[in-house]
Amino acid sequence: MNDWFGIQTDSLWAIAIMAVITYGFRGGGYWLMGRVTLSPRMEAGLAYLPGAVITALVVPSMLEAGTAGVFGVAVVAICMRIRPNLLLAMTSGIVTVWLLRQVM
Repeated sequence: MNDWFGIQTDSLWAIAIMAVITYGFRGGGYWLMGRVTLSPRMEAGLAYLPGAVITALVVPSMLEAGTAGVFGVAVVAICMRIRPNLLLAMTSGIVTVWLLRQVM
């Protein structure tokens, strides 16, 4: 039998091996970083990494959406500045983009 509850065992083995490798890399990274002393310059660079990742994810989508996307991101930034509520800011940005797409 090459099935296990209707799932091929080859697929299960592939998923299990990928999971072990993924968690091995993650655990290895934590283990390695626990033994490396970071310079203040490296720590400062790593502090800016989350913002850089968010920018790298948002800007291409914003540019692809055109004017509506730019206004949507602006509304999200303004909402987060006024009241730091992520759900409210995201909802307002989505509604802004939707409304501008309906008008344009």
